[in-house]
Amino acid sequence: MSGLIKRHILMCAAVLTLGAGTPQASLAGPGRAAPQVGPGARVAFTAGELSAARPEGLRGTLRIAGDDAQAFQALIDGAGAAARPWLVLSGGGENGAFAAGLLSGWSQAGTRPDFGVITGVSTGALIAPFAFVGPVEDPVLRDAYTTISAADVFEFGGTSEALTDTWPLKRRIDRAVSPALLKAVAAEHAKGRRLLVATTEVDAERPVLWDMGAIASVGGPRALALFRAVILASSAVPGVFPPVMVDAVSPGGKTFQEMHADGGTTGPFYLAPGPALTGEAEVRIPARRVYLVVNNKLAPDFQMATRTTLSVLGRAMSAAIKAQTKASLALAGRFADRTGLDLQVAEIDGRFGQTTATPFDPTYMQALFAHGERLGRAGTAFAGLTPAGTPAAVSGQGPDQRPDLAPATGTIPSGPISAGALPGAPMAPRAEAATRAMAGR
Repeated sequence: MSGLIKRHILMCAAVLTLGAGTPQASLAGPGRAAPQVGPGARVAFTAGELSAARPEGLRGTLRIAGDDAQAFQALIDGAGAAARPWLVLSGGGENGAFAAGLLSGWSQAGTRPDFGVITGVSTGALIAPFAFVGPVEDPVLRDAYTTISAADVFEFGGTSEALTDTWPLKRRIDRAVSPALLKAVAAEHAKGRRLLVATTEVDAERPVLWDMGAIASVGGPRALALFRAVILASSAVPGVFPPVMVDAVSPGGKTFQEMHADGGTTGPFYLAPGPALTGEAEVRIPARRVYLVVNNKLAPDFQMATRTTLSVLGRAMSAAIKAQTKASLALAGRFADRTGLDLQVAEIDGRFGQTTATPFDPTYMQALFAHGERLGRAGTAFAGLTPAGTPAAVSGQGPDQRPDLAPATGTIPSGPISAGALPGAPMAPRAEAATRAMAGR
C-alpha cells in the first residue's frame, strides 16, 4: 500500500534498514533451503519447491509468477472477454478514494465499460473485486473510502515481523469479502472475465499474480480464506504491516508457508509482466484500450522538511514513490506504443489541491472521493500519455472551462481521529496516538 501511509511509515522501516548496516549473509546457497531457528521459525524449503508449490487444499491454476510472460499470455488467451477494455488499479493507500469515487461517477454517467480484465495492486487490490462485480458494489467502495480512519486499518504494537498490526483491516476485509461476493466474482469469471491481484513473494523476491476468479470458482471455506488473504497481502507494506503467510504444498507433498507482502513492492500497478514492458519478451493484449488509475500525485509537492531524521526520510520516500510510479508509467507507455494499445491514464492531478498531515484522514478521503466522482461523471478523468510517459492535460477541460472541476484547495486541519468505521466496529486501541506519531507530531 503506497501513498501517505507509506510515506509516513516507511521512513520508520528505512531507519531500521539503515541501522542494520549490510544485509545478513544467508547460510543457504542457490537452490538450497536456509535453516530456520528460534521463535517464529519456518519449515525450510528451496526455490524449486516454492516455484512448483500450490496453495494447500486447493487445486487448479490459481496463480502465476507475475514476471512470467508465457504464463501471463496463456492466462489471458484463456479469457474469452479479454478483448474488452481493461481496468488497472494502482496502489496508493488512502488515495484509493480517488479510484473509488471515479468508478462511482463513471457508473452515474452510464458510460462505465464492462471490463474484460481488472488488475489491482495494494489499495487497488482492495477496490478490484468490487469493481469487478460491477456498479452494484459502488456503495461498498463509497463506505470503505469515506467512513474510515487509521484506526480501521492498523495499530502500533506489532510483532517481530512488523511495526504495526493490521487486524482492523483484516476484520474489514473479512466482513466485506463475503461468500456472496465470492459467488458473484465466480459468476463473472465464468463469463470469460478475469480479476487479477498482485502480491510480492518475499522469499523469491518476485511478483505473484493471483487469478481471483479461479479461486472464487473453487468455492468453499478454503477458497474464501485464500481470497481474503491475497487482498490483505497485497496491501502489506514489508516491515511496516505484517506479511501474510500462505499455506502451500510442493508436488512431493511437503507443506510449508509462503510469505506474501505488498504487491506495490515490485510495481505500483500491474499491466503486464516486467519483461514484456521492457521489451525483453512479447505479450499480446487483445484489448484495444486500457484504463489505468494512478491513485497518487505525480507532481512534486513542496513541503519544507525539518532537520530531523524522520522528516528527511519521509520526504525522500515520497520522492522515491513518485519516481517509481513515473518510471513504471514510462515503461507502460512504451509498451502501449509497441503493441498498439490505447492507454488512458487518470491521476490525482492539479485539479485536486487538498492536502493532509494525517494518514487516512476521513475529511481528506471524502474530498478526494467527491473529486474522483465529479471527474467520472464528467468524463474528464483520463488522458493519454505524453512522449515523456506522463499523463497529458485534459484538453479543453481545465478549471477555467469547467467551473465544477476547479481545483479543491486547502489543508485539512489535523484533529482527533473519528471512529467512522463499520457499524459496531470499535476504534483500534492506541490508533489515534499511532496516527499522530506517524504524522511526525
